[in-house]
Amino acid sequence: MTTADVSQLDAPRSPHARSKRGVNLEKWGWIYMRVSGVILVGLIFGHLFVNLVLGDGVSQIDFAFVAGKLADPFWQWYDFFLLWFALIHGSNGMRTIINDYVSAPRVRAILLGALASSAAVLLILGTLVIFTFDPCPAGADPALVASFCGELS
Repeated sequence: MTTADVSQLDAPRSPHARSKRGVNLEKWGWIYMRVSGVILVGLIFGHLFVNLVLGDGVSQIDFAFVAGKLADPFWQWYDFFLLWFALIHGSNGMRTIINDYVSAPRVRAILLGALASSAAVLLILGTLVIFTFDPCPAGADPALVASFCGELS
């Protein structure tokens, strides 16, 4: 084998992968997909089991059920990790699809920018909802809040 043959074996698979200098983002994206996929299986089945199997099943899910879960710090963090792992996992998959199928560099850059922007907005808004949700805001019109809010005062 010549030196040219060896360098061809070491060539990156993706035309968008970084050179050997610096961080190999394609490798870390590949690893993240596998690790987050395993974590997501556990988080999703746990979520489905608690919401659909325990208690009264699907008939128990209403505003009060969700408000009760979001009042508990354990479920806030559980939902936080579920949101972040799932959204980044899905965004990384879309990034791979864009890199594989979009050949025009300008279009690829626009799509990747739109993907990153939308993922960032969804992560920020989702995180804000999880940690700031209040089913009974102070000073709200009683006709507009949940029926159990008056019982808590």
